[in-house]
Amino acid sequence: MAPIPIISPINVGHIDDVIELSKTKPDTIPQRFVRDITERPTIATTPANNHHHHMPIIDFSNLSKHNTHELFLHELLNLATACKNWGFFQVVNHGVDLNLMESIEKMSNEFFMLPLEEKQKYPMLPGTIQGYGQAFVFSEDQKLDWCNMLALAIEPQHARNPNLWPKKPEKFSETLEEYSREVRKLCENLVKYIAIGLGLKEEAFDSMFGEAVQAIRINYYPACSRPELVMGLSPHSDGSALTVLQQAKGSPVGLQILKDGIWIPVHTLPNALVINIGDTIEVLTNGKYKSVEHRAVANENKDRLSLVTFYAPSYEVELGPMPEFVDANHPCKFRRYNHGEYSKHYITHRLQGKKALDFAKIQTRNAF
Repeated sequence: MAPIPIISPINVGHIDDVIELSKTKPDTIPQRFVRDITERPTIATTPANNHHHHMPIIDFSNLSKHNTHELFLHELLNLATACKNWGFFQVVNHGVDLNLMESIEKMSNEFFMLPLEEKQKYPMLPGTIQGYGQAFVFSEDQKLDWCNMLALAIEPQHARNPNLWPKKPEKFSETLEEYSREVRKLCENLVKYIAIGLGLKEEAFDSMFGEAVQAIRINYYPACSRPELVMGLSPHSDGSALTVLQQAKGSPVGLQILKDGIWIPVHTLPNALVINIGDTIEVLTNGKYKSVEHRAVANENKDRLSLVTFYAPSYEVELGPMPEFVDANHPCKFRRYNHGEYSKHYITHRLQGKKALDFAKIQTRNAF
């Protein structure tokens, strides 16, 4: 989540509030939400019974406690394999307080159930990604996601807009602060273990990131009478280093990831957190670990809530492939760039698969 970019005024046209729209249970979905046939999702939520669909599970207690050297190395290998083969994994025994997870989930639900006029006190302006509303909308004819979100910068503190932090429900801000501190600790530890699994020093990413940026996006996907016509959240990869997703208890399956050309629904384990590799790690490892395209689909009968934390390098740092991952057999795939510039590029373009990463790719020319 980059600082608010300086951009020309954007005409996004009228945007219906999806939560208000869903209350009417419309038989006809407004055209701005209806996807072209080629973009419509598959709503199947039961994965086929084959090995492709078993997302890796990492027991974080085996890493953080270092119970035995053998157990630590086994889990470290699991983590490295998950990053390389999937780019997505679930973490259990992650150390984030379960009561705190329950509290922020409850308060988030309460926020989205507030009257519209209360939520509109925290508007997400076009071209920005802080506040309440719809993000990544840049024209009046762009298709909209079946989702409302509350997005807030967490760290560094100067990136925050205090006017966009909700005053209701009571203690929301304090609870979010506490939750974010615990998730940040998890991210800091994960990047250390990811570095070790890559054969790097454990502080390799930390020292490069500077004062890491952290942001949260709380997504609310109301039930939709025609879920096969809409997209909860458009396909995209994340611009972060790591992303941490908490799915609210009782929520239907909604997250799907693209693996081997197939959209796979993600069934989250109770109290687990879903982690994914972002574009930043793909660049730093020169493509050894890849960010993965993912999307969210709507459900006909149930609302879904997810809390998504993004952990990324400081906006000031320059990034590019680390020398350890570039050699004659693995030529450099990405140029060096300022992370703040990449973040600005990311939030000022609509979500479109992994297209944002083109910003950093070295374009090769075909010789004729």
